[in-house]
Amino acid sequence: MTPNQSAALILGGLFLVWGGIMARTVRQFDGGPFIYLLYFIVRLYAGIGFRLRTNRHCPFPPDGPGIIVANHRSPLDPMFLSHNMHINEHPGGVFRVVRFLMVDTYYDIHPFVSKVCRAMRVIPVARSGKDMGPIKQAVRALKSGDLIGIFPEAGINLGEGLLPADAGVGWLALTAKCPVYPAYIHDAPVGYTMVQPFFNFQQVRISFGDPMTFEDYYSQKKNYEVTVEVTKKIMLEVGRLGGEDMTDYRCLYPGEERHTS
Repeated sequence: MTPNQSAALILGGLFLVWGGIMARTVRQFDGGPFIYLLYFIVRLYAGIGFRLRTNRHCPFPPDGPGIIVANHRSPLDPMFLSHNMHINEHPGGVFRVVRFLMVDTYYDIHPFVSKVCRAMRVIPVARSGKDMGPIKQAVRALKSGDLIGIFPEAGINLGEGLLPADAGVGWLALTAKCPVYPAYIHDAPVGYTMVQPFFNFQQVRISFGDPMTFEDYYSQKKNYEVTVEVTKKIMLEVGRLGGEDMTDYRCLYPGEERHTS
């Protein structure tokens, strides 16, 4: 056997092993083969291109509902938050999909993007933020035991610190009565187009915090003041994880224009 034939045989064997592993594990992924393919790409792309690191194991629950709240500086942020979901698995090894709330403009921006969004069961939200339909859909998803991902700054933040948050995240946490998992994404690639950040390779880190619960508020009426108070507590923890100065932090005022860049 020539060296080329030996190399081809070894390479073929490796592909067979890899194919066998894929065939065995693809069934463990919520959503089937396409979700597994996306996850495989994300692991390679985020792990190699952005050398993604975390301060601890991913704390998202292996089952049951949860709201994941993070800062938002890049269109790649949902990918970074989904990167470590293999660490906590169901007892049967089922991968958990995070259902992100996403501005509807980007939901249908391209056929492939739409296919990915539908596979990941993304919940599209109107730019105005005045439609409560998506929030109610998120409540139903949480009560069904899903994970929901939210970026309460209501847009990508290209400046310093954290932008005022939409109090809808506080309302969602109180209505669904489930834990909130704060996270801060450090050094996410930014850009002035949706494509540019995908090629701004740099090391990205995520700081995960402990889950937050708000049982003391469940019996109270969910008025504006209460939802703002809960939202601010969540955002203060997100800011603390990122080392941000949150001294004068506030939420969006009623009727205030949302930041939607």
